[in-house]
Order: sequence, then C-alpha cells, then structure tokens
Amino acid sequence: VQLQASGGGLVQAGGSLRLSCAASGMIFRVNTMDWYRQAPGKQRELVATITSDGSTNYADSVKGRFTISRDNAKSTVDLQMNSLKPEDTAVYYCHRSRWGIVNWGQGTQVTVSS
Repeated sequence: VQLQASGGGLVQAGGSLRLSCAASGMIFRVNTMDWYRQAPGKQRELVATITSDGSTNYADSVKGRFTISRDNAKSTVDLQMNSLKPEDTAVYYCHRSRWGIVNWGQGTQVTVSS
C-alpha cells in the first residue's frame, strides 16, 4: 500500500489550500480514509475522516472550514482547507487503517502566515 500526499504550501491567514492523497495497492473504495496533522512540538492529531460510504467527521478545530472528500474512481482523498489560520500550520498526513494494518503517507507541509 502506498499513500502519496501532495498540495501543501505556504499561504496567508484566511487563504485556502487543497491537499490530495493518491492511494495504490489496495481496494480503495472499501477503506475509511483520514487526514492527520502534526505541528512542531505537538502530538499528531486526527483532522478529518471519510468512511467508505462517504460519511465524514471532523475535529472541532476545523469544522466549518475543512472538507474531506473522496473519488473512488481515482483512488484519491482530498482535504479542502479554507479560512486557514496560523494554528493550522503542520505537516499533514494521509492515513488508513484496516484489519490492524496501518498506512501513512509521507506528509505534506502546510504553513499559514499571519
């Protein structure tokens, strides 16, 4: 299984970024997919989840600003991030866990300047 994340960058507060994660080596449509993030000096935290049937869940800190979506035909999961804040600065990771097997993407840096 490989998870390849892309789309990070530097943006001013209030701006937007869209992250994308391309999955391979698995039957994508049956997997729940997540985005995590880890800021310097902090623990990795769950940001958003999308199940195989499209149900979504978000951390309180990003509700109303971030949207997770998936394209089963392309085996991709995206994270649209709007109204970005400096506290959203972190490395963002694509993740999936199934049958006790955990896979992480390589991470993509998001930096929000004030």
